[in-house]
Amino acid sequence: MGEGVQDQFVRTNLDTLATALYVTVDDLLIDSPHLAPWRPRVGIEPRISDAELVTLAVMQALLGFTSEARWLRYGRAHLRHLFPYLPQQPGYNKRLRRLGATIAQLVGVLARDTSMWTDDVWVADSTPVECARSRETARRSDLAGWAEYGYCASHSRFFWGLRLHLLCTLHGLPVGFALTGAKADERQTLLGMLDADPELTGPGRAGQIVIADKNYYGREFETTLTDAGVDLLRPARKGEPQRAGTEFFKPLRQVIESINDTLKGQLDLEQHGGHTPAGVWVRVTQRILALTAAIWHNDHTGQATKRSLLAYDH
Repeated sequence: MGEGVQDQFVRTNLDTLATALYVTVDDLLIDSPHLAPWRPRVGIEPRISDAELVTLAVMQALLGFTSEARWLRYGRAHLRHLFPYLPQQPGYNKRLRRLGATIAQLVGVLARDTSMWTDDVWVADSTPVECARSRETARRSDLAGWAEYGYCASHSRFFWGLRLHLLCTLHGLPVGFALTGAKADERQTLLGMLDADPELTGPGRAGQIVIADKNYYGREFETTLTDAGVDLLRPARKGEPQRAGTEFFKPLRQVIESINDTLKGQLDLEQHGGHTPAGVWVRVTQRILALTAAIWHNDHTGQATKRSLLAYDH
């Protein structure tokens, strides 16, 4: 296949994803208008719809543009066939921040529309989302009070920022997520994610397995999971007897590390650029939605590797 033909093939795949996502989001917001940000009935109709903004944000994450200004310049040069009108950067940023809750809801909607939603094995973990490095920046930041100093054991370093908690299938599909302070208890955050979505527990999920690291421990914590129909598999802590499933932990732990690498290495999670709570939230959820949308589209088009972004990052 020649280079020009190959480029066209890749672009067509991205265009197909964008079109499918736009149609799905547009239909959803028409059927469930309460999911969209409030807008007065009387006033100037926006020249770009919420569904187009969401699609544009997902494409920005997939194509690796961390600068909104550069992304919109690229869009005006290359994406006019999909978006006849593109706003200026301040308007794009303002609209996107108002869509933060909508984008978070869409992650669940797309996840439910995949064959992986019913998988009976999940992996749970958290990963740092750094927000500042200098002490002065941390002191003056609008994120102070939410962001805080924490420790990343996998990289043996302290950081100032937040933690992204993920609950995913083995294919990397996010079924739950939360963004907390760096010192938040991973166990309580996991229980909070399960409580927030009734479809994650209950009779229909009896025997659901969650694989986590040894920080997810405690008799009361494990009893709460058991009562919710969830079986926890984790490595034994020092002084504990050997636990069931030990032989599976090492290869399956690589799954969650690989998912984190997709978010950080391919979707630039650590270069989110947010400076306010709303700004950080929407940029993180933007990337989670991009990952979910790629898996959703790969699932619907019969791709063997569900988490592959190769067809969409050019």
